[in-house]
Amino acid sequence: MASSSFQISALLLAALGIIILLIATVSNSWKTSSSTNTASQIYEGLWMNCATSAQCKNFYFFLSLDTYIQACRALMVTSLVLGLLGILVTVFGLECTQLGNATKNTKAKIAMIGGIVFILSGLSSMVAISWYASRITAQFFDSLYAGTKYELGYALYIGWTGSLLSMLGGMLLTFSCIGSNKQKHRNYSYHSAATQKATEPCIYNKMSETVTSAKDYV
Repeated sequence: MASSSFQISALLLAALGIIILLIATVSNSWKTSSSTNTASQIYEGLWMNCATSAQCKNFYFFLSLDTYIQACRALMVTSLVLGLLGILVTVFGLECTQLGNATKNTKAKIAMIGGIVFILSGLSSMVAISWYASRITAQFFDSLYAGTKYELGYALYIGWTGSLLSMLGGMLLTFSCIGSNKQKHRNYSYHSAATQKATEPCIYNKMSETVTSAKDYV
């Protein structure tokens, strides 16, 4: 029961990370202009840019975007897809769910696969967010850059948080399954040794009234 509760807690932690990543993906505040005039500040995300004094404008032409934005889009979408897949796989691998005639060992392996998928999801989004942030900081400190300079938006911090939660939940799932398998293996080894010792033939010595196993006697 304790192992099942631990798995559910890890799943909820990873699922919370995926929800946060979804919020970060659709947010328009991946970067904000560094202008001190708040009336003309610009907010930009992966899908559109907005100004405080005007409506938002979508990025309609995919090929006209910078390469790193296209790559970040693909990585974030991949992260969300992996996260949803991880949730489905992990649910079927929980000890408290019924999956046909699957044994506990089989379900533990399924849950471990779900944990690995969560880790990959977090890594994918972490790469995208960190890459995007590095481009912002590089342009901001480049004295030769003549375009609009931006600062890190709050969506990046939200995304980093979601990535860490997803990876943490995945690692907890993986380690719990590995630890459960090791414990079962130790219990099986101990039970086998005890059974072998109990079924071992013995030789009784009437004079000393001691019992000696056949193996020790030889």
